[in-house]
Amino acid sequence: MEAPPVTMMPVTGGTINMMEYLLQGSVLDQSLESLLHRLRGLCDNMEPETFLDHEMVFLLKGQQASPFVLRARRSMDKSGMPWHLRYLGQPEIGDKNRHALVRNCVDIATSDNLTDFLVEMGFRMDHEFVAKGHMFRKGIMKIVVYKIFRILMPGNTESIEPLSLSYLVELNVVAPAGQDMVSDDMRNFAEQLKPLVHLEKIDPKRLM
Repeated sequence: MEAPPVTMMPVTGGTINMMEYLLQGSVLDQSLESLLHRLRGLCDNMEPETFLDHEMVFLLKGQQASPFVLRARRSMDKSGMPWHLRYLGQPEIGDKNRHALVRNCVDIATSDNLTDFLVEMGFRMDHEFVAKGHMFRKGIMKIVVYKIFRILMPGNTESIEPLSLSYLVELNVVAPAGQDMVSDDMRNFAEQLKPLVHLEKIDPKRLM
């Protein structure tokens, strides 16, 4: 799962291939304040940015075995913000020397009729959720601590309940392909968060 606030990047011409480097973990609700206190001391912004986002996951089934997946996200607490469309490629997990999961990432701002456009293109919504949390920055690294809420009535983002008794924690960097040295900086930063949270290189396929 991608971090809610997004990074703008070129997507035309194919001249820049952007990759997301990612480490993930989780903390129980009762450990949240301790983790936020540690992050305030380590990151560039002592007070984190907060967010409340609604994300919808769309699938397009074709001849291939797995469906094509796109994610549409909008801010619920910041008026005037554009919708964002995100594509995340398959993780490149073969290189044991990389300390982070690496996958292709395309993220673009769109108009408000994004979901209608996706449906017209043949996509169908698979699921939706609300994400609420905090975002810190350390150089080019972004650290997001957030809780996922299940939407009880489809389309009604006011009717929600927590999915679990924990918060997801993600440390990520979006950079051009080949910048694998950033995973070393990510590992060093993750070490400073232990034992409050253990951030790992997680293969999404193991969770299916």
